[in-house]
Formats: sequence, C-alpha cells, structure tokens
Amino acid sequence: MPKSFRAIVSVSDDWGIGAHGDLAVRNRADMRRFKELTWGGTVIMGRRTLESLPGGRALPGRRNLVLTRDERFSQENVETAPGIKALKRLLRDDEDVWVLGGESVYRGLLPLCDECLVTMNEVAVPEVDAWFPDLDAHPAWRLDGCVDGGVTEEGVPYQFRTYRRLM
Repeated sequence: MPKSFRAIVSVSDDWGIGAHGDLAVRNRADMRRFKELTWGGTVIMGRRTLESLPGGRALPGRRNLVLTRDERFSQENVETAPGIKALKRLLRDDEDVWVLGGESVYRGLLPLCDECLVTMNEVAVPEVDAWFPDLDAHPAWRLDGCVDGGVTEEGVPYQFRTYRRLM
C-alpha cells in the first residue's frame, strides 16, 4: 500500500459535494489548500470528476489516476483503471495518495483511506445531487481536529476538519 492514503473533499453542511456536475460550494481558500496539499502526490478520481476540472485535463504536478469503466477512455498525463483491483496494482509504496471523488469513487475508496481532510462549508445547497458519507455519524471515523477557516467571499463560514479512521 502507498505511504499515505487520504481523501480530500469540500462539502456543504449536509455533506453535499456536487450539484449538476459541478462543486456544491466554491471556496477559493479551499482550492488553494487543495493544490498545496496534493502537489507532488498521486490523485485518484472518476472520469466525470476529471472532465469537470479546468479544461477537462489532468492536474499538473501530480500523478493522475482515473477510475473508469470506459475502456476506450484515454488522455494525456492520465493513467486509467477499470476498477479498484486494477487501481491497486498501479499504486506504489512510496506514494502519497489523495482520493478526489466523485461520489462513487469516494464510497469505493473510503475503506482504504486512513485520513479524510474535509472543508466543511456551513451552507445549505438545495441543488446538491451528490454526497460524501457523513463521517460524524460513521462508526469507523472520528473527528481528530478542526480549524476555523474564515468566511468565503460569498459570506459562507467554513472549517478545515481532519477525520481519522478508527478501524
């Protein structure tokens, strides 16, 4: 297994992550933190998450792995795997791995993660149609730390939370 295996996610207060193929909440400070933390690591995401990135391209400065059942999918600077078993064969022992989503990728890979970094945006987003598991209610996870992040330009308060796996 890799050196570290973590999920990183930005959620609304009901653990919503997406709305109509886009992020549920835009938070510039969260995006800066995301880039800083994942830079130089390996990121895992689904094909639709990759396509939602600027230009639909791989994230620079990181090894990009995409889980997709589409055997014809190919993109420059992206390695693909058709499932979790194939994905595990691509991983190296010296890597810091970050799971980026979407919903089904988070659910499939959360059991492999030992830590989740969550930006909790204290706002309700009625259009949400994709969710991250509620770690506050999950028996395998505990809140290990919480730092006040401030308020977004839109007036949304947020926190940076760290959850650790218990089991």
